[in-house]
Amino acid sequence: MTDEQLFLGFAEPVWRLVAFTTAFAALAVLELLHPRLERPELTRMLKGRRWATNFAIFVASSVLLRIAFPAAAVGVAIWTEARGIGILPGFGVTQLLGGIIAFVALDFAVWLEHVVFHKVPLLWRVHRVHHSDPGVDVTTALRFHPLEILLSMVWKGLVIMLLGAPALAVLIFEIVLNACAMFNHANLRLPGKADRFLRRVIVTPDMHRIHHSVERGETDSNYGFNLSIWDRLFATYVAHPASGDAIETGLKVYGRVDPTKLVWSMLLPFRRE
Repeated sequence: MTDEQLFLGFAEPVWRLVAFTTAFAALAVLELLHPRLERPELTRMLKGRRWATNFAIFVASSVLLRIAFPAAAVGVAIWTEARGIGILPGFGVTQLLGGIIAFVALDFAVWLEHVVFHKVPLLWRVHRVHHSDPGVDVTTALRFHPLEILLSMVWKGLVIMLLGAPALAVLIFEIVLNACAMFNHANLRLPGKADRFLRRVIVTPDMHRIHHSVERGETDSNYGFNLSIWDRLFATYVAHPASGDAIETGLKVYGRVDPTKLVWSMLLPFRRE
């Protein structure tokens, strides 16, 4: 193992924490200054309950992930890289080109995983914790059940080993993915021209909010968290919600109150429909 790999292994939690804190704080302030929607679940007491629950789920997921995979995705990449395992080193691809390929491939893998979590009933039971949030804002990006986080890590680990993805590229991907997920879940109003320009490349808040619509046809669209190309390529892109600014988010069957409760949310995957 090289000195660079050792440094990345030890520095990974620090870099991710700094990036997360910076992105979250900036988006939380922007939400207050330029909110897209102003509804009870996005303001005042109900917002506070949602935030407390979403943060608690995030902490539980993060702790469980670090127990199960202490070095997370970067650790898998370091282990793989040290042994020369994977398609990229096998073909002698340079670190720079390999990093670019790995970044794009991992983004597609996350998009595909998201689709599968919607289409497979057993996985949907877990993923519906995320969609049951009655409001969509920066904290919704943190609301993933611990089981989903573990399954996602296993999937990413397999992709990283198959590719032989460079550890630095994996670290950059993880930081960008987390920041983009918070950005596109944010209750943020972007100028129309800026939204249209940005969504040519990345997923914007207005684009991803459609994915959280209570209408099933809209929920099964716009699966991306980072690059917007995958939904366009696979015909799962929806440009605008049918209800316009009146879009209702969440899952109708669970209402607006129960999903703001921590215990209820953590037990949701085990409840019958």
